[in-house]
Amino acid sequence: MAKRIFVAGHNGMVGSALVRQLAIDPSNEIVTRSRAELDLCNQQSVVDFFAGEQIDEVYLGAAKVGGIHANDTYPAEFIRDNLMMECNVVHEAWKHGVKKLLFLGSSCIYPRLATQPIKETELMQGALEPTNEPYALAKIAGIKLCESYNRQYGVDYRSVMPTNLYGPHDNYHPQNSHVIPALLRRFHEAKLSGADTITIWGTGKAQREFLHVDDMASACIHVMNLSLAQYQKITDPRLSHINVGSGVDCSIAELVSTLVEVTGFEGKIEYDSSKPDGAPRKLMDNSKLKSLGWAPQYTLREGLQDAYRWYVDKADKGGQV
Repeated sequence: MAKRIFVAGHNGMVGSALVRQLAIDPSNEIVTRSRAELDLCNQQSVVDFFAGEQIDEVYLGAAKVGGIHANDTYPAEFIRDNLMMECNVVHEAWKHGVKKLLFLGSSCIYPRLATQPIKETELMQGALEPTNEPYALAKIAGIKLCESYNRQYGVDYRSVMPTNLYGPHDNYHPQNSHVIPALLRRFHEAKLSGADTITIWGTGKAQREFLHVDDMASACIHVMNLSLAQYQKITDPRLSHINVGSGVDCSIAELVSTLVEVTGFEGKIEYDSSKPDGAPRKLMDNSKLKSLGWAPQYTLREGLQDAYRWYVDKADKGGQV
C-alpha cells in the first residue's frame, strides 16, 4: 500500500536528498511544497495543508540554517523561525492523524565542551556554543516537542541529530553558508581569478566531523523504517534522539588541505586567529546507529569531490548556488 510522505524542506540540501532516496521505492508517494506554496511559520497555512492532504509520514527537514556569521548576525530569526516551524508541523501532524514523524536536529544541541566523542546523553549537560545558541535551543525544543507528543498522545515521533552536513544543493552564499560550501566556493573562485592567497577564519585547529548529505538521507530512512520496538530498545522516552555521523573528524586545517587538492587551488593559505574557531571539537558518537546496521558510504575526499562536481556544474550553467 502506498505511503503518502511529506518532506518538509524538499528544496534544501537534506530535503532534496531525502526525496531522491525515498523516490527509489515506488510505493512511496512523496508530497512536497515550496516555501512560496506553504509557509511553515504561518500556522493557518500549515493547518490548511494537513487538512487538505492525507499524510502518513513526515520528514521535518525544513529549518532556517547558516554558519557562524549568519547565526551571530540573525539570532532572533534563527530561534523564532525554527520554533514556529517545529511547533506548527508537529502539532498539525498529530492533529490530523500522522502517526510517524522524523525530526532533523543538529549537533549544535550539545554543550560547547561536551565529552568527546559526543554521546546522546550529553544533551543539556553544559553551556552551549554562544555563536549558535539560539538555533541550538530551537533544535533542543524540537526534540522535546516530539518526546512530549509521544508521551502524551502515543504517536511515534523520532529525532535524529546529524553532524556537519555537506553535498549537492548546499547553501553556497559567500557569508551565510557553512564551512565546506563557503570554502569550496572561495577556493573555486580564487582558482579562476588566479588569487595568490586565501585567508581562513580561526586557527585551523578546531576539529570537525562531516557527513555527506546522501549518507544522512539514508540514515534518516533507516531510522524511520525501524520497528518501534527496535527504536525504543536503544532510546529512552526522555532521551529519544539518535546521533548521525561518520564517526571520524579532522581539523579545519586538514579539511582545507583536502579542499586544496579537490579544487586545484595553487595559492597560499593563511589563518586569521583573530576570528572565532567556534567549539574546539565536535565528534558524534554514532555507536547507537551503527548497532542498528547503518554505516556511511562516502569518505570525506569522495564526498568533497562529489560536492565540488555539483557546485561547478551548477555554477557553469549560471544557476543560483
